[in-house]
Amino acid sequence: MNIIIRFLLNGLAIFLAAYLLKPRVEVDGYGTALLVAFILSVANIVVKPILIVLTIPITILTLGLFLLVINALIILLVDYLVTDFYVDGFWWALLFSLILSIFNSLFDDLSKDKKQNSRQ
Repeated sequence: MNIIIRFLLNGLAIFLAAYLLKPRVEVDGYGTALLVAFILSVANIVVKPILIVLTIPITILTLGLFLLVINALIILLVDYLVTDFYVDGFWWALLFSLILSIFNSLFDDLSKDKKQNSRQ
């Protein structure tokens, strides 16, 4: 059940991030946001570890900041794969990735607070 809720919240985070960056990032609806969340999850499981291993030297050299570039590239890959999802370019993908991370962090904090309150 927790996986389904996290998936729905991830779709909501994608939908809200696209709404904030409206002219440059577009998601046609919540269903498309869920599809983007699913493909983004698969890409993070399959593609991201390969990219991280291939770019270890530059990641170390940049003190981990190159991981932001990898996140933006994965967003652009999802943009290429999903027709109803549009990102204007690399910098917008980077900003979208940062906003998406903030929303997901907030949703995780809210769900942890809810779990702690239910235990007391």
